[in-house]
Amino acid sequence: MVTAGIDVGSKNSKVVILKDGRVAARAIGSSGFEQSVVVRELLQQALKEAGLERGDVAHMSATGVGRNVLEFADSSVTDVTAAARGANLLYPGATTVVEVGAEESRGIKTDGKGRVLDSAVNERCAAGSGSFTESMARALGMSLTEFAQKSLESSVKIPMNAQCTVFAESEVVSLMHSGTEKKDISRAVHDAIASRVASMVRRVKLEGDVVLLGGLAYNPGFVRSLQDNLKVEELKIPEAPEFVDALGAAVVAAERAVAQPPPQSAPRERNGRCLSRRKSSGAGKRAALSTL
Repeated sequence: MVTAGIDVGSKNSKVVILKDGRVAARAIGSSGFEQSVVVRELLQQALKEAGLERGDVAHMSATGVGRNVLEFADSSVTDVTAAARGANLLYPGATTVVEVGAEESRGIKTDGKGRVLDSAVNERCAAGSGSFTESMARALGMSLTEFAQKSLESSVKIPMNAQCTVFAESEVVSLMHSGTEKKDISRAVHDAIASRVASMVRRVKLEGDVVLLGGLAYNPGFVRSLQDNLKVEELKIPEAPEFVDALGAAVVAAERAVAQPPPQSAPRERNGRCLSRRKSSGAGKRAALSTL
């Protein structure tokens, strides 16, 4: 069976093609303003990579902030459920899922089989998301890669009190003017993000293995800070952490494809007329002939 999962994020959209329980292809691109057009192109790209056509897809499910704009999707699923199902496929038995995206972060408690028991979402404060690191790296005149690596070089902990990007940038500038090294400022930023994410995760009770999803999972500085804040020895990080929500949507699509009833066969035709049974309002009424 072939299914497709689509994650329409605020920054990027992702497509995963699942064939018989295995990832056959995936594609990613900027969501932009015409999300439906972008996703269609990504879907075609992924299908071509997998050697498949649109007609081969049994069911397509969408997730993410823009899931409702995809009129061609067969169904939709929430971000939380998609993340839980995708994480469970990759790490069976994992009960804690942490996802840090471009604009929001979430902590999810599962039963170890992909069913969501509780969740908490931070969508009002950019200081707990991936976009915050981009803003802070720009303020320091560094690339994201350099910003992350510098954080690992620091052994100094500096508390940051700002709760939003605007005030945090002012705090970073103040630290620079006071002579604080860039590596220490970088660590302070990552520690601040990790602290907010960890507080959210603890609201759903931290238990068992912790799976980290989202683009920020590629940032080694943040990974170290989050491990320190959660006091765990290891974070389970997938090979492609930004695709897990789309993967989870594809898993849900497979379940729905199996559950949905097969399409009814077309009524028989005879001499241009269709023989169909109508429900009669009273007992004893005969079947009627209806002209197409």
